[in-house]
Amino acid sequence: MNKFRTRLALLFIVLIGCSVLSAGVLVAFLLERSYLNALQDSMKREIQIMLATIQGSKEQYERRNSPFFSEQARYLKQSADARVTFITADGVVLGDSDLDPQQMDNHLTREEVREAAADGVGYSKRYSDSTGGNMLYVAMAVRNGPDVIGYLRLSMGLGEIETTVRHLWWGLLGGLLVVFIIAGLISYRVAYQLTRPIEKITRVARQITKMNYKSRVYLRNRDEIGELGQAINTMADSLQQQMHRILENESQLSGVLDNMVSGVVMIDEEGRIVLLNRSAEEILGFVSKDLIGKKYDGAKHPFELIQLIKQCIDRGEHIRDEIMFYFPEERILEVNLVPMKAVEEEWLGMVIVLHDITAIRRLEKVRSEFVANVSHELKTPIAAVKGFAETLLAGAMNDTETAKSFLQIIYDESERLNRLIGDILELSKVESKRVPLQFSPVHLSSFVGKTLDMMRSSADKKEIELEMRVDEELYMEADEDRLRQIMFNLLSNGINYTPEGGKVKVDVEEVPAEGEGEVEKIRIVISDTGIGIPKKDLPRIFERFYRVDKARSRSSGGTGLGLSIVKHLVDLHKGSIRVESDLGFGSRFILELPVIQS
Repeated sequence: MNKFRTRLALLFIVLIGCSVLSAGVLVAFLLERSYLNALQDSMKREIQIMLATIQGSKEQYERRNSPFFSEQARYLKQSADARVTFITADGVVLGDSDLDPQQMDNHLTREEVREAAADGVGYSKRYSDSTGGNMLYVAMAVRNGPDVIGYLRLSMGLGEIETTVRHLWWGLLGGLLVVFIIAGLISYRVAYQLTRPIEKITRVARQITKMNYKSRVYLRNRDEIGELGQAINTMADSLQQQMHRILENESQLSGVLDNMVSGVVMIDEEGRIVLLNRSAEEILGFVSKDLIGKKYDGAKHPFELIQLIKQCIDRGEHIRDEIMFYFPEERILEVNLVPMKAVEEEWLGMVIVLHDITAIRRLEKVRSEFVANVSHELKTPIAAVKGFAETLLAGAMNDTETAKSFLQIIYDESERLNRLIGDILELSKVESKRVPLQFSPVHLSSFVGKTLDMMRSSADKKEIELEMRVDEELYMEADEDRLRQIMFNLLSNGINYTPEGGKVKVDVEEVPAEGEGEVEKIRIVISDTGIGIPKKDLPRIFERFYRVDKARSRSSGGTGLGLSIVKHLVDLHKGSIRVESDLGFGSRFILELPVIQS
């Protein structure tokens, strides 16, 4: 902007300077011309006076009386203060006030003489070799009737005029310099007043292009430039409001996308990935910076997904399918590919929405297996009850011992069926978290002692020793009934799968908090000297209806739901349970429960 201001000031100076210089040159030229014209008129009048005062000049011209004219020339010079020359009609010099006529050239070809011969009076301005300066020559024809008999010429040096014109030029240049200085100052001031508002407007416009919409133009001008500044401010206000709305919408959209459970991927019309939300990163196993800007078929996507994208591009239709993903982990994904088109069916790209339905499919599988297992488990006792009832109806009732044995079996199977239904209902309530827990302080020593007393009759039948090791001062916060249900199921398993003469032991100890944020816990270990669990079965023992030894489980009256109920009740207490076992050497169930429930 400073360069523009300087150029504008220079333009003003040049315009003013050219105007002043042109006027000065014109004035100087007119003055010089006016002075010359006045001098020519004056010399013309003097020639006319001279011709009128010389007696017998015409006769002397015809006689070519050179001495006469030489004397007259010297005489007239004194009064005219100019060089006087008498010339014949054929150009011979008869007399001259400054030089010897005999030594002078023929003057017929001189410009002023030729003009005088043609018009009566001739004028010429030229450099004179005789005087060594510029001279003004005025010649007038001398006539005798219609005939030209000679010429009288006056010549005067132009030194005085040239000096005057030179002084005029120096004055003009000095005045022009002063005018230039004044014009420069005024021009710079005017240029500054003109360019300063434009400079402010330009600076604000640059700030707006850099997205600084808070910048404003502050002008006091009431002219068109002031209106331009006001228009810039209005535009900046509008842009700031629009950008604020855009940023709000972008923030809302970004928040929605980042917090969506479903993965969202956007592909532009050139097949490049332009958007990837956080869920899509987790599902695909890539971060957005590794995929943004890359072609969809070069981004290491699963082959099935790439084929679906190509189909959507070719068809231009919504496609929905399920795909198995194996990276970064095995997942089942529902993929929705929705094409984006303009009003005129112009292809703009597509949006891919990824839903992780692994848990849904797993639940469907678990539900299917649960129904199958429940059906199988219910079918066995019902079939037994039905078979023995049919046998009794067929005539076995007549045999008292046989009838009694069959009725005992029917009773046992009914009890087993009742326990199965009860465990199924209990598991359903526990899994749906519809079991309200009533937390209260539990004195662990008396609690474990009472639980073992309840199990002692079952242990005595197999001569199994029950042992406990609990500190008298240990307390914890828990739902006592549900905690007893956990202990009862684990102790029942220990007694059922331990041979006669074995041992079932309960150890309770305190586990201090390991670091900041950790809570103090109680560790309960229930160990037995039973048959143990094969290592391949350890990961599945907490599944519903899973049995390691199906024959022994059925003979012991187990439903296969006890450990599953235990696992869910431990989870409700915000604890953990794990199992350690060596085949043939017994098992250890390890519970860790927080001392205080949050």
